[in-house]
Amino acid sequence: MSEVLVVAEHRGGELRDVSFEAITAGKELASGLDASLAVVVIGENSKKFASELNRSGVDTVYWVPEGEKFNHDIYHQSIVSLASERNLVGVVMPHSVNGLDYAPAVASTLDTPIVTDVTGIETNDKIVLTRERHGSKVETDIVVTDGVPVATIRSTEWVKANSSGSATVREFPVDIERSTVAVEKFVDVMDGDVDISQADILISIGRGIEEEDNLTLIQELAEVMDATLSASRPIVDNGWLPDSRQVGQSGKVVTPDVYLAIGISGAVQHVAGMKGSDTIVAINTDPNAPIFDIADYGIVDDLFEVVPSLISQFE
Repeated sequence: MSEVLVVAEHRGGELRDVSFEAITAGKELASGLDASLAVVVIGENSKKFASELNRSGVDTVYWVPEGEKFNHDIYHQSIVSLASERNLVGVVMPHSVNGLDYAPAVASTLDTPIVTDVTGIETNDKIVLTRERHGSKVETDIVVTDGVPVATIRSTEWVKANSSGSATVREFPVDIERSTVAVEKFVDVMDGDVDISQADILISIGRGIEEEDNLTLIQELAEVMDATLSASRPIVDNGWLPDSRQVGQSGKVVTPDVYLAIGISGAVQHVAGMKGSDTIVAINTDPNAPIFDIADYGIVDDLFEVVPSLISQFE
C-alpha cells in the first residue's frame, strides 16, 4: 500500500508541537491519496518519542536510533532509505531550521518536487499545495503532477493531531555514511531573555506606542496581568526590545491563551506568527486595521487612554 511519511521534530528532549501539526497535514494528504500514514522520529530518544507518537492517529511509527543531536546526514539518509523500502506518495516535515536543512537534499536525491512553507493541502484529482508569496500578500496553488512531493508545512496552520488509535511501532536501523561535517553542540540564542513561545499571556506592542519611553506603561500592564511582553518587528528594529521578543515570520511563532496586541496594525508577516493564539484582543485607533480581522475582541481607541484603565482594573 502507498504511504505518506511525516518527519517528527524534537528539541531539548521533547517533541515539538509542529510534529503533531505535521501529522494532521499528513492525514489530509494520505486521506486524499487513499494511502496509509507513517511518522518517523530520528536520533536521540527516538524510541521514547516513538511511544509518544503511537497514539497520534498514524498507522506506523518508525524510530531511527542514530545520532545524539540533529545531523543532516542522518536525517537525509534515513528518509531516503525509508523511501526506497516503502511506496511513498508524499513526505511532510516542519518548515523549521532543521526541516529546511534536509528537505532539499531529500527532494534532490529522490528527484522529486519540493514545496516549502506550505499552508494548505488539497487532493482532489491532483495534489495541490498552497503557499504564500510576496510577503504573504498572494496565495499560490502549486499542482504536483509527477513525483513524490516533499512539503515543509508552516507552524500553527494545522491543529495538533488528537490522541487516538494505536500504531505499529518498529525500529528502522540505517547504515549511515557520515560526511566530514558533524554537529558538536546547539546554542540556544535567547540572550538570557524569556522564551515568548512558552507564555500563557502575551502583551505585544507595535508602532502605536510611538516612543521607547512609553514602554514603561506597557510593562506596568504586563506586571499586573502577569503577562510576558513581546513585539512586532518595528519595535525590535528600533532596538527597544531584543530579538527574542519578536513575533512574526522573521521572529517567533506563538500560541498563547491570550494575545493582547497594542498599537499593532496587523501586517501579514506579524499575523503569521500569532494567529494561532486562543484569544486575540486588539487595541488600535484605526477601525480598519487588519488586526481586527482576526481579533476575537477589539477596542478602537487611544492606547494611552485604554492601557491606564486596564491597569486600574487589574490592580
